[in-house]
Amino acid sequence: MKTETKASANAQVRKGEGVETLIKGGTVFTASDSFKADLLIRGEKIVELGERIEPAPAARVVDAKGLEVYPGGVDAHTHFELPFMGTVSADDFESGTIAAACGGTTTLIDFVIPSKGGSILEALEAWHKKAAGKAVIDYGFHMALVDFNDQIASDMVKVIRDGIPSFKCFMAYKGALMVDDAQLLEVLSVTKKHGGLLSVHAENGDMLSYLMKHLLEEGKTGPEFHPAAHPAVAEGESAHRAIALAKMAGATLFIVHLSCQESLKEVKAARCRGQLVLAETCPQYLLLDDSLYRKNGFEAAKWVMSPPLRDKSGMEKLWEGLRDGFLQSVATDHCSFRFKGQKDMGKEAFTKIPNGIPAVGDRVNLLYTYGVRKKRLSRSQFAAVTATNPAKIFGLYPQKGTIAVGSDADLVLFDPGKKGRISKENTHHRVDYSAFEGFELEGLPTLVMSRGKVVAKDDEFVGQKGRGKYIKRSQFDEGGWR
Repeated sequence: MKTETKASANAQVRKGEGVETLIKGGTVFTASDSFKADLLIRGEKIVELGERIEPAPAARVVDAKGLEVYPGGVDAHTHFELPFMGTVSADDFESGTIAAACGGTTTLIDFVIPSKGGSILEALEAWHKKAAGKAVIDYGFHMALVDFNDQIASDMVKVIRDGIPSFKCFMAYKGALMVDDAQLLEVLSVTKKHGGLLSVHAENGDMLSYLMKHLLEEGKTGPEFHPAAHPAVAEGESAHRAIALAKMAGATLFIVHLSCQESLKEVKAARCRGQLVLAETCPQYLLLDDSLYRKNGFEAAKWVMSPPLRDKSGMEKLWEGLRDGFLQSVATDHCSFRFKGQKDMGKEAFTKIPNGIPAVGDRVNLLYTYGVRKKRLSRSQFAAVTATNPAKIFGLYPQKGTIAVGSDADLVLFDPGKKGRISKENTHHRVDYSAFEGFELEGLPTLVMSRGKVVAKDDEFVGQKGRGKYIKRSQFDEGGWR
């Protein structure tokens, strides 16, 4: 990101030899509070919060006067080095976590996606190998389920006990990843019994398959027809059905990448009648709209994702859903593909365009500028949807997602006056375009810390490859969300 900032020397570090770091003079924002405070970090943990803390002689001191201090971001939905649609996503656990760190995210949860008929335990081992020695920030895994049988049911229990309590089923991608309603009920039953949480990709796979078939038969093959093959009604129907199945099973449900009013209405209705349904949305659905498919020729393929971008009229409804608590978090569904050599695999048919966009490095910055600065979200709500809520839902809290004594020293120091502009020229994503090209930013991270170590400074990565740790997560607790 190209940046311009005031001449102040905020966030300059006075070097010392000790293991203590003192952040002085900042304003701390958590999901529930805001206050002026000094923060003392010893090793990897926050050990003291106080109005005025005097540094030890050897401590490093960070001058945070005029800065805002937030918990490091938690992105609970990424896809790194994912085999998908005949190729592999461009960002691996090194480039993806570097982009995340520079953008203020200090923990992420990636999806393990086994092959149809394959072992989920073998898939998990493969994902551990992908991440080990590469990740620069801490990470966990969700487990996708593309089949269900007795062996998978047994292995689910093992996975939960090993610190992966969250699962995902696809109601879309018929013939590849999609599961049917009976399988969904079985998965919901296991998660309910053993302290797990099921998330769903809510699009009606039969509707999508029907629409794609007929669009191609009519010669409608360009990327501008992708949204026609993924209408909002298919998402709304699938959300309704998933919610009904979860009610029958007595289980909590989490809906990923909610994109439209049709599914948001289903979530609202369920929660208003007392059913526990949780959901996330993504920056692209808050800030981009389907006009991008109509005015860019084949370059519209850059924004082919599922669900697709929606009509602009629904964007403020999603912001309201965040503000009012019907949507708990903002993740990215980061799944990056290069335009040249990957997205253009679908020149003959939009159904062959690899689905996904790069976003993990942009999420926090976009939410600050277009949420906080535009007064759609308070600063505490910003902390909640970018860090605290996903940490709580997915078993990372209070180790992650907050600023408190005993928590990991995962912190983002924001300069509210610092300006920048998103561009492919300075992205950390390993791709040849930016999905948010030209978006102006006001308020940017000047310092990002992961477990007490500075990993990014003024959009430059200064951390260490492989320092990221795999985090085992606790089982889902519905009590805090009732």
